[in-house]
Amino acid sequence: MIKGLTIVRAARSASDFEALESFFAALGFEPGKSWADDQSRGTPFLAPLGSLEFVVGKMPAEPEILIEVTSLDGVHAVAEGWAVKANASRMSPSRISPIAATHWNSRVFTVEPVPGMVVGFWESENAHHGKPVAIEGDLSAAGMRFGIVVARWNAVITDRLLNGALDGLLRSGAKRDAIRIVRVPGAWEIPAAARLLAETGQVDAIVTLGVLLRGETAHYEAIYNEVSRGIGQSQQETGVPHSFGVLTCETLEQALDRAGLKAGNKGFEAALAAIEMTDIKRKIATVPVTDIAAGR
Repeated sequence: MIKGLTIVRAARSASDFEALESFFAALGFEPGKSWADDQSRGTPFLAPLGSLEFVVGKMPAEPEILIEVTSLDGVHAVAEGWAVKANASRMSPSRISPIAATHWNSRVFTVEPVPGMVVGFWESENAHHGKPVAIEGDLSAAGMRFGIVVARWNAVITDRLLNGALDGLLRSGAKRDAIRIVRVPGAWEIPAAARLLAETGQVDAIVTLGVLLRGETAHYEAIYNEVSRGIGQSQQETGVPHSFGVLTCETLEQALDRAGLKAGNKGFEAALAAIEMTDIKRKIATVPVTDIAAGR
């Protein structure tokens, strides 16, 4: 039912009124519909968002008119420029305060565009202020159970991926007895084993590890498409997160690089993805949507 809020402040004189019009226009406020009658006139200035705040006890030191901005330094420069153009003798530099930090994790400065009217401008130091709160997974594997499905084909690569995945899980707090490893002949068999493991209900997430080399497999594209489709389908139909650690490389050298030599270890990365997705799944299941929107 509430559509908007307007706070009306009186200017002490026509010259003050004109100065205020000039000041807020210079800052980029959208002018509203002006009005005039036999006794007075007014000009509203519009902002995208606003709030009405009540305080009990000692009032804070900030002025009554407090405007949030997205570039405090730029607004400060505009205010200083306006003061010079408006009337240097009328507005001394002391009536524009320097930017200062606050105890509420923000920066603020004040301007007195006309005598007796102080306006504050502030910007939050919190990068997430005013933005919708996102659910993100934590990288703590404590209390989680994992399955690892790893192909034996090209063991010189897949063993490195397996070691990387175990390192990632154990470093993040997983217990050794909470990790179940299933070895399959090759990449083709990974989706079936992952599906069987997910359906046991004994794991919270599955890490799939394997390697496909274009130069060694004539039907490389067909196998890759089926493996990726099968892993994705198993994840969607069982509801158990599956992380994808199946390398698709042109040569053995590229695979070795991605298994820990030069380009990181994709098994380690897949393990961290499994941890994060498990935590996200738990948070989505337990945090009400209203709490997410409210930032609680």
